[in-house]
Amino acid sequence: MKQPDATIEKSALELARRAGLLRARDLKARGLPTVVLTRLVAAGKIQRVARGLYSLPNKQVSEHRSLAEVALRVPRGVICLLSALRVHEIGTQAPFEVWLAVPNNVVAPRLDQPALRVIRMSESTLSAGVDRVMVDGITVPVFCVAKTVADCFKYRNKIGIDVALEALHEGWRLKRFTMDELARYATINRVANVMRPYLESLTA
Repeated sequence: MKQPDATIEKSALELARRAGLLRARDLKARGLPTVVLTRLVAAGKIQRVARGLYSLPNKQVSEHRSLAEVALRVPRGVICLLSALRVHEIGTQAPFEVWLAVPNNVVAPRLDQPALRVIRMSESTLSAGVDRVMVDGITVPVFCVAKTVADCFKYRNKIGIDVALEALHEGWRLKRFTMDELARYATINRVANVMRPYLESLTA
């Protein structure tokens, strides 16, 4: 039996309340017609926050909302480098782009918003040290602190050695990783020799 429009709208709004961010596929998965999104936007009951993404209007959102949007739209990506430091509250960086690691063989994603800074990584480095954090109801993959510090040294030519050193010293001071963890990810990233003198200075 076909559901009344009011019932469909109510179901879609309840889904938006629970999910935080809503996509057409989320409605399809529950047997709801996606055309309801157009009606709800026109009525001002939901808003389009990015291409293919919707949320309730005036809904309180996290400062990391852009990361949730990227996680939904680029499922094989992992938040990295400056954006990961921001998530972990390490250092003073406040990037206006979302730094995203993707596999070497994947075409660079093109988003109208938010702005992306794409870093290509091998499958082995992309799968190492991934944490999963919740942002506005969305699971977002983010490299852990130790892996992010090792990445900062690997990509020091892109972000600056000063940023890498700040992340290393502040992360160590806050006890966000162990020396063994740093050494492990330095080896995976093939920057063990680069990082060795800096690691030795931490325990000198």
